[in-house]
Amino acid sequence: MKIALIGYGKMGQAIEAIALGRGHEIVHRIDINSSHLLEKEHLQQADVAIEFTTPETAYDNIIRCFDANVPVVCGTTGWLDKLPQVKSQCLEKHQAFLYASNFSIGVNIFFELNRRLAELMAPQSAYGVSMEEIHHTQKKDAPSGTAITLAEQILEKVPGKKGWVNEESTDPAQLAIISKRINPAPGTHTITYSSPIDDITITHTAHSREGFAAGAVTAAEWLKGKKGIFTMKDVLSL
Repeated sequence: MKIALIGYGKMGQAIEAIALGRGHEIVHRIDINSSHLLEKEHLQQADVAIEFTTPETAYDNIIRCFDANVPVVCGTTGWLDKLPQVKSQCLEKHQAFLYASNFSIGVNIFFELNRRLAELMAPQSAYGVSMEEIHHTQKKDAPSGTAITLAEQILEKVPGKKGWVNEESTDPAQLAIISKRINPAPGTHTITYSSPIDDITITHTAHSREGFAAGAVTAAEWLKGKKGIFTMKDVLSL
């Protein structure tokens, strides 16, 4: 499979190592210094593009892939206000798009565990719920995209919760997400349900970027040749 890497930072380099180890070819490594490779004639050399850049550039990068008829796997977070436009463009242009706030197989299983726990805790009014997420200091957005996904799952299931805030909160209608930026820390997410009697806590801790990179390559392998809008739930049959 021929891959265009859009974004060649630490994550892009980790994806490259996994992809090459699986026998794939990286036809383009695109960063701020090689943005000319985002032109259609260059992108069309790839079977699929994997996009890990910045919230400011992700939308335009994705649309350029659509215009080049190249399926795109996107892991950039912090730009989801434009997700409805991307989905509309994907369907209108008969393209393929797969977004995940986190490509780690373990995290996606954790998402399912979080959703199920929220369902079980929904009728237990004695428990309050909060979240903490820890990442390295180079991470641009806070809370993380993974934390937002976890929060949205909780908000769907737990009655009385109207939204989330990225700070400590005494408002019972708000889910507090505490974000910490510490080096080195690829990513830890902890959800805690607390009552006067006991606490229930679930945690996912990433030890390296390898899990995210491997999941992104798995998603690209799965997406090749498809049309439509997908998530890691489709890839993993969850």
